[in-house]
Amino acid sequence: MEYTGRGVLGCVSEGRIRMTTAIETEQLCKSYGKHMCVKNVDLKVPEGSIYGFLGPNGAGKSTTMKMILGLVWATRGQVSVFGEEMNRKNRLEILKETGSLIESPSYYGHLTGRENLEIVRMLKGADKKEVDEALKTVRMEKQQNKKAGDYSLGMKQRLGLAAALLGKPKLLLLDEPTNGLDPAGIQEMRELVRSLPERYGMTVMVSSHLLSEIDQMATHTGIIHKGELIFQDSMEHLHEHSRKRILLRTDQNAAALRILEEQGCRGKMAEDRISLPDMEDEKVAFCIAALVRQKVGIIRVEEYQRNLEDIFLSLTGKQVSL
Repeated sequence: MEYTGRGVLGCVSEGRIRMTTAIETEQLCKSYGKHMCVKNVDLKVPEGSIYGFLGPNGAGKSTTMKMILGLVWATRGQVSVFGEEMNRKNRLEILKETGSLIESPSYYGHLTGRENLEIVRMLKGADKKEVDEALKTVRMEKQQNKKAGDYSLGMKQRLGLAAALLGKPKLLLLDEPTNGLDPAGIQEMRELVRSLPERYGMTVMVSSHLLSEIDQMATHTGIIHKGELIFQDSMEHLHEHSRKRILLRTDQNAAALRILEEQGCRGKMAEDRISLPDMEDEKVAFCIAALVRQKVGIIRVEEYQRNLEDIFLSLTGKQVSL
């Protein structure tokens, strides 16, 4: 399959990135009554990636992930996992290659962490040694014989992730895995998620409403807002939109823009300022000197870098959680 990145504001990125997709959705929609909570979502999750599914609370992240897993069925549209279209007949076969932690972990509170994992292992038909491996991966060896009902929220999240890892799935879906964790727990979960593709060769789709979390974990991202996918591409491409600019304000902006172009410095008007691409200090000094020679008054020169929060705001029109 061919993955085509989508740029800011839904514009198609230049060039096409050829890679296989672990998850692909086509015009995916879900409505409850008259409310359409997911609208025509076309996801393309590259195989081997960590795909950060980013959006404000209530944007449709959990509903979309549930449709990918067949926990709820789409109103219309389709879901394909590793090239196989998900339907009621093949859902269980596809899910054998999938692990998930959606909304909150499920467990038997009166059983120990290890006993909970043994139940999941038997249901998945996984090897016995995988329980020890999963416990080690999520760093729960010392708490494995404690009752799950007595675990902290962070330990319950780890238990849920350990259960999802059993059977060594090719695809892992994690819905807000850092919710409720303290800073140390968030850091540990982040490092763990980042290690999974290399350690197990799996593809990870992780949702969050925290831009900072996705920025530190993901290789690719999709941004969903009010049920619509408004951005999809690599994190590298998203960062390209935050490149530095030189902003220049003069007392004759139109004349200054013409003079700069004559000197080989192509800029554009941005409200009451001239926006120039980032350049070395010597080139900035050269441009300023050229303007001064032409009697153009320099009011302000500043360096500006649009950060990811600004980009998120321009896409969603609302404040991002930090």
